[in-house]
Amino acid sequence: MPTPDSLLVPLHGQRGQVLLGVVILFTVIVVTVVVGLAGPILSQVHMTNNLQQSKQSYYTAESLAEDLAYRFRTGKQVSASETLSMGNTEATANVTTEGGQQHIRADGDLNDLIRSVYIILSQGSGIAFNYGTQTGNGGFIMSNNAGVNGNVYSNGNITGSNGSFVIGTAVAASSVAQSADQVNDTPLPPSDSITFGNANGTQDLAQRFQISVDAPANNVSVYIRKVGSPSNATVRITSDNGGSPAATSLTSATLSAAQVTSSYGWVTVVLPTGVSLLSDATYWIVIDASTNSSNYYVLAANTNYTNGQAKIGRYGNTWSDTFPVGLDGYFRFYIGGQTSTISGLTVGQVDIGDAWAHTVTGSTIAGTNYCQNGSGNNKECDTSKADPGPQPYPVSEGNIAEWKAAAAGGTVYAGDKTISTPTSMGPAEITGDLTVNATLTLTGVVYVHGTISISNNQQVIIDSSFGSAGTVLMSDGRIALSNGVQFVGSGQAGSYVLLLTESNCPTDASCSGNYAVHVSNNVSAVIINAQKGTAYVNNNAGAKEITADKLILENNAVVTYESGLANTVFTTGPSGGYTISVWEETE
Repeated sequence: MPTPDSLLVPLHGQRGQVLLGVVILFTVIVVTVVVGLAGPILSQVHMTNNLQQSKQSYYTAESLAEDLAYRFRTGKQVSASETLSMGNTEATANVTTEGGQQHIRADGDLNDLIRSVYIILSQGSGIAFNYGTQTGNGGFIMSNNAGVNGNVYSNGNITGSNGSFVIGTAVAASSVAQSADQVNDTPLPPSDSITFGNANGTQDLAQRFQISVDAPANNVSVYIRKVGSPSNATVRITSDNGGSPAATSLTSATLSAAQVTSSYGWVTVVLPTGVSLLSDATYWIVIDASTNSSNYYVLAANTNYTNGQAKIGRYGNTWSDTFPVGLDGYFRFYIGGQTSTISGLTVGQVDIGDAWAHTVTGSTIAGTNYCQNGSGNNKECDTSKADPGPQPYPVSEGNIAEWKAAAAGGTVYAGDKTISTPTSMGPAEITGDLTVNATLTLTGVVYVHGTISISNNQQVIIDSSFGSAGTVLMSDGRIALSNGVQFVGSGQAGSYVLLLTESNCPTDASCSGNYAVHVSNNVSAVIINAQKGTAYVNNNAGAKEITADKLILENNAVVTYESGLANTVFTTGPSGGYTISVWEETE
């Protein structure tokens, strides 16, 4: 029979085996746990690394897209395909044009981790030079084979003689009244303001007024600024309905958002003719806008106007008093005007090109002769159209103020400045006169306080970096161009120099009989704007477009209009530059 001691030997062996099994099992469990944890950790590390690289791809793509957007908005050259490298990351962008919009897709790539940014740039309405020539109350006079290859619109008479012509349509509208009947426009700067177009309850603004005598409504000016990029608004004249604007317009016209800037400025809206107002009645000016919390309008205001009050609300809906109560918007309301005539002119060719005025005399018209009275024409009056209404000028005071501010932000030259050697300039402000005796390359807006004189075959050139955009050479004084002066764009279609003066010459005695703009002897290829004064062009000189209060063309001077001027973009100012419609990451 086995002894107790003999039984203990295998028992100790079994215990060792059990312990070894436990150790092995524990090791297996530990390894399993470690391996199980390592996988997710390694995966997390890998994901973190990928995320970081993905971010690098995104930032590189966004940098390239942002750079291209900047180039478009400043008129610089942009290719259909662009690349950008940042460290080991490379971005490639493709640019396409669709429906007048620029579509930019930029793909950033680091180790095949691709992120994409998509931008759509919409081009705002540029300053609209819609006619070969456009004149104000002073009218348009042509003689001795001078003329316009394009359409003509005048708020005064159009008078021709000795072979003068318009190869297009000629319109002479009722002239804009010279003085305002109702005015609320002080102090400047304004003491208060009214915001509208930013919410449903403050979408529209209305200003009550009364006129002093019975007369037709002519035009209204408002002292206004914008925040962001609001859409065009509609200016309406309505009668009164229980102390608020009636829901039916007596007349209406468009307030161009392009003429409103981020700083206060006067913007004129010309109203269609034929609407007579009564001095014993109450009327409302309604600015009917859209609603956007980021893009809206602000009208200067005070409490000084005794014939009315301002309200905010929605046209055709409810209105409420402004806050603070009792405000009146800054406005100028013009009445009256006169009917205009076309005389002594050849209009159109080959059955195309109409004449349109209250009275047409001594003219040859290829198209239709729209008039109420006429004599000595090749065609009888077609009376189916009422008299044409006046048109507002293409450039607002707000546009001009913004260009001046841009110029002042550049180099300031004290006193007179003479260009004697080829020079690049802009943005720049010159406090005296500017005389150009050598090639001047414009790299931004140039604002001259005094007279601009250019002659003897000198060139004014827009820098090539502007692309299809233009820029402005402007003056408070007179502008004199003679003897073969040339104005040259950037090299791309649509790039023009706008030559602008605020002079009212020859009205003031200080003008000594000189014109605000005098162009002679083979000068051409420029846009001329003299909305307050007279432009005189003679001796084979010309332009791409001329706007002036009064325009005189003589001795073979010809304006040749280009269709691209209907939406001209300048890199400085609110004149139609690109705005961002879409900016997003895409797959």
